[in-house]
Amino acid sequence: MNIKPLIANLDVFTNNPFLNTETHTYSYADLKKEVLRQLNYLKENEVAQHSTVFIQGDFSLSSIALFLALYQNDNVIALNTAANEQEMANKIAVAQAQYLIDTETAQIIRYPMSTQENPLMESLKACGHAGLILFSSGTTSEPKAMLHDLSRLVESYQHKRPRRLSIFLFLLFDHIGGINTLLNILSIGGTATIARIKSPDVVASLIEKYRITVLPTSPTFLNLMLISNVFIHYDLGALRMITYGTEPMPESLLVTLRAYLPHVKFLQTFGTSETGIMNTDSLSSDSLFMRFQEGDTEYRIVDGELWLRSGTQIMGYLNYSMDNFTKDGWFKTGDLVEINADGYLKILGRSKEIINVGGEKVYPAEVESVLMQHPQVKDCKAYGEQNGLTGQFVAAEVVLDADYGETSNDVLRAIRQFCREHMDNYKVPIRLKIVEAIRYSSRYKKLLIAS
Repeated sequence: MNIKPLIANLDVFTNNPFLNTETHTYSYADLKKEVLRQLNYLKENEVAQHSTVFIQGDFSLSSIALFLALYQNDNVIALNTAANEQEMANKIAVAQAQYLIDTETAQIIRYPMSTQENPLMESLKACGHAGLILFSSGTTSEPKAMLHDLSRLVESYQHKRPRRLSIFLFLLFDHIGGINTLLNILSIGGTATIARIKSPDVVASLIEKYRITVLPTSPTFLNLMLISNVFIHYDLGALRMITYGTEPMPESLLVTLRAYLPHVKFLQTFGTSETGIMNTDSLSSDSLFMRFQEGDTEYRIVDGELWLRSGTQIMGYLNYSMDNFTKDGWFKTGDLVEINADGYLKILGRSKEIINVGGEKVYPAEVESVLMQHPQVKDCKAYGEQNGLTGQFVAAEVVLDADYGETSNDVLRAIRQFCREHMDNYKVPIRLKIVEAIRYSSRYKKLLIAS
């Protein structure tokens, strides 16, 4: 058997710790043993090379080993962490999966082979490469299925110098950010840490216990950590870098985080399921401006929208048109950006989330940044509501400090007045709603609120 470089790396790092859980630490030797066991499992169950295998479950030693075994076997791997049965059924159908393996139970289910294979799959198999299918949300409708050339994606992580970094594997297994973190760890011989429950207290306790140095996460989760006071209750002194992405960071939140963690470097990251994760540099830990490092990534800004073209972008959608791609390969991200004189970019927000007040654009993140400066606001979500005169007006949900000690109407009036003093009138929320908590997805990203 011709062992692929990523698998061969496991012998290079054999004595390094690979994975910390809440109760165990596993070495790279343990991972290699589990990969060989999974390869034998695939052989015993006659899982054919190049067939499509649907993995159900989040990160664990066995799921990571299965992923590597399928990669070694040149399979197409479809990933899913959601437990919703209808969503699973939708994704299995779109992927034309021939096998489902539940990593919790090790159960394998076979499906009949499709009579007509997708041309993209045929093209991938003709190259003899492994594949990766990532999905958009598909709870009630057919999800977008994005096909990556996994062999090419893995190759982009090779030739990195070994580094004994301890990195929290926070983002989900079926998220491009989670795959990016995993491949980075494997390529440098680093140590991953996972948690079954990603509450602020559990995450902070594991950072303290295992002296974790890098935390990739989202602004929403960082704010939940603030609300839970974990920066006070736990020793997070080992942290050296926090990378954040998936949604815009409110500027005032970054300022507060920096006050609690002055020794930590904050790095804005950017990527999409379609293009992969880009290598970025932040202007500084205090700044929301970033730039893309030289390499396989090109970018351009068209009418304020960021377009990307990369060497790790998808082969295509299995079930959708390529309308978001130009004929010459540029992906229209839907993210609106600002660029400064030195070429650094600032992500302002998604074009579909922009609030249009009488022709004036309002970005939810800038409203949230002001709201979160108010001493009685712990969390918030700004969004647009329909209005017959102006098209839309700004509304917001707010989570208040439990000890605000005034009637809710008095507090809301004070918050509105605070907003008027800190931003233009058309950006001030007309409607404020007090809620117990802001709704967010399993990826710790604020959920859209329907207008």
